[in-house]
Formats: sequence, structure tokens, C-alpha cells
Amino acid sequence: MSCTFSDLGLAPQLLQALGEAGYVTPTPIQAQSIPYLLAGRDVLGMAQTGTGKTAAFALPLLHRLAADRRAAPKKGARVLVLAPTRELVSQIAEGFESFGRHLPFKVATIFGGVSQFHQVAALKAGVDVIVAAPGRLLDLIGQGLCDLSQLEALVLDEADQMLDMGFAKPIERIVATLPRDRHTLLFSATMPKSIAALADSLLRDPARVEISPPSTTVSRIEQSVMFMDAADKKAALLALLQGPGIGQAVVFTLQKNIANEVCAFITEAGISAEALHGNKSQGQRERALDAFRAGDVQVLVATDIAARGIDVETVTHVFNHDLPALAESYVHRIGRTGRAGRSGSAITLCDAEQRAWLRDVEREIGQALRVHTEHQWHSEAARHSTMRAPVLGGGPVKQVKAPVVRERKVWSDEEKAAARAAAKPACEKV
Repeated sequence: MSCTFSDLGLAPQLLQALGEAGYVTPTPIQAQSIPYLLAGRDVLGMAQTGTGKTAAFALPLLHRLAADRRAAPKKGARVLVLAPTRELVSQIAEGFESFGRHLPFKVATIFGGVSQFHQVAALKAGVDVIVAAPGRLLDLIGQGLCDLSQLEALVLDEADQMLDMGFAKPIERIVATLPRDRHTLLFSATMPKSIAALADSLLRDPARVEISPPSTTVSRIEQSVMFMDAADKKAALLALLQGPGIGQAVVFTLQKNIANEVCAFITEAGISAEALHGNKSQGQRERALDAFRAGDVQVLVATDIAARGIDVETVTHVFNHDLPALAESYVHRIGRTGRAGRSGSAITLCDAEQRAWLRDVEREIGQALRVHTEHQWHSEAARHSTMRAPVLGGGPVKQVKAPVVRERKVWSDEEKAAARAAAKPACEKV
């Protein structure tokens, strides 16, 4: 028998906000997590994107604030939520504001890419909830502008992506400034060894809530792959976007310059599109997302850094113009569709260079993608490629070559001096 939000014992102000928004029945992650959190247990939550994780931690934390109206500490907060991207930070803060609209509390967002002036001003008197990206928050702590020594609760959301993005050390340094006697919640879509180790270091006797096996994908999403030469990808993508049944779509690329190129290509063909990546200012990214949510833009072309901030229920398709270098990212990408009980489609365009990455993805999700062969760009060479996975550097994607093992040479002082002289630029030798 399914429960309702009323059965969970949440504060009346929260139930009022949920009722006004039309929410009656909690999702599985909410129904299983909220009772533990209301009882004060640490929680390790495992669930796919789009399953309602924000409400799963926001509602019980807001309930805590409603039950105990103590003042927020100056330059600090009672609750801290860490998230990997600016978009997700804003989305989580909006969730707190929506659920807590009938409660007297203050929430502040902290992330890079914008002036810190307003963020510092918000912190000065103290806030109830900080939602932050690790980099900027650590910067403010280092400047003595943020003091989290009286924090009551810590949430790490999308923890796997934060580690993928290199935030392990910043998280470690932030946690070192927090009180040990705190309530800690960790939510992740996947459970690699790094997340298991992080959970062990942060959580005390946690309740584990696992809604679906790690790294599985939403069953409502139809997944398939088209093999082709890299040079044909833009044309194939355009044809797919112009096909039947396409509502709003998200296109993922490997690099920012490719996102710009793809966006310009489909825009010239008459399809409304915006690019979303780390080189865009915060204002540009927010305007692009707002236009997409409003339906004024049909296609978002994004890199992985923006993936989890895209929470739009009307997305019918995800297209992988490029495969992700990390197999786990594929799960997060395709989670942009098939949301709120809807079905969705994820189509991957795979060339010979990225064939090894596709094998990694198929191992990650435990199934082979259905292959489309009835199209004009099909390449059997790409389908059966045995090339090694490319590595990303400062320029184009390059192939990994096996190292050449040579006997180590021992240089004399005279040889070293001669080599240094030979290496000097010609202008220095004149």
C-alpha cells in the first residue's frame, strides 16, 4: 500500500506547499529516505536522476528548520548542500524555496562565474540553507567570509559527478571545517569505489536507500546507436532532429568548441538551439535554460558539465553527438529524457575512434545498445573498429600509442650541458 506525504509526519507548512503544487504521493526515494532523515539517521541514497532526490532531502531538512527556529550563525548556515554545477545549485535552491514557501527561512546560492559580492552579503548575517558548488565555497572559507563551524546538516548531491569533476580535495577541505557532530546525507546515481570510500569516511551508521541497481538506466528510455564516420555526424544529427516525433532534445558533445559548431550548424538549418557549456557566463547559461524550459528553444547542445542541471520534463530525445569519456556519464546524459513517468529515446552517434568508449558504456549498463543500420551514413568499419579509446588533451582527440620501451641512458655532465645549449632558441645563439 503506497503512502502519501501526509503519512510521513511532515510539518503542516510543507504539506500545504506540496498540496498547492499537486504532490500527493512521494516517489520511492522520498518515501524510503524521509522517515530515516526525520529520525536523524545519516543516509546513503542511490537513485537514478529524475527520481525526486531533491525533495527527498529538502523536505526533512525544512521540517527540521520548522521545528527548531534557532537563528542561523553569522557568516554561516544551519544546512549545507554541495552540488557539482551552477545549474544544479540553482535548481536545488529553487526546490527549497518552493517546498518552504510557507516557512520563514533564508537560502543562499554560492558558485563561481559571477561576482562574490551578493553571495558574501547574503552570508554576513547568516542563512538557514547554503546550496553551493565546492570551488567557490572553499574560496570564501579561505577568505574568512564563510564559517561553517556550527553547521547542523551536510548534503552531498550527485556525489559521483562531483568526484568525476575533480572535487574530491575541495570536498575534503570543506568537510574538515565542519563539526563532527552533524547530520550527513550522500546521494549518488552510481556507486563506484570512490563513492563507497567517501561514504565510509563521512557517514555514521547510515541507512542505505537504493531505488535501482547502480549504473542501471531508466527502463522507459529506448537506447540505440548509429555507426558512422565522424565527418557525417552533423548531417545525421540534423536529419534526426528534423524527423517525426522530436519534441525538445538535448545533444551532448565531448568538447565546448564542438558544442558551438553543432549549435551553429543546426541553427542555420532553421532549428532553434542554444549551446550550454563552461565557457558561457552564468547569465548566458541561465537564459538558455530558461528559454528551453519555456519551449522557446527546441534543442540544447551541452557538454557533460551541464548535464545534471537540465531538468525539463518535455525532453523527448537525447542525442550523443559524441560518446562520453567516462562511461558513468552516459547514465546521467540519457537521464535528461524519460522523466516524470514519460518515455524517451537516446540515440548515440559512434565513429571508429569512439568505439572503445561505447564498449565501456555497454559494460557499464549491462546491455548492448540496439544498432540502427538502415541509414545512409552507416559504417561497418566504425561498427567493428578495434581502435583504442582516445585520450583528451589540449587539442583534438588523439589516439593512445603503446609506449616504446628504451634502455635508460645515463648522461654525463658534459652531455647535459651540450644538450641544453643545442635546445636554446636560434635567437639566443646569435
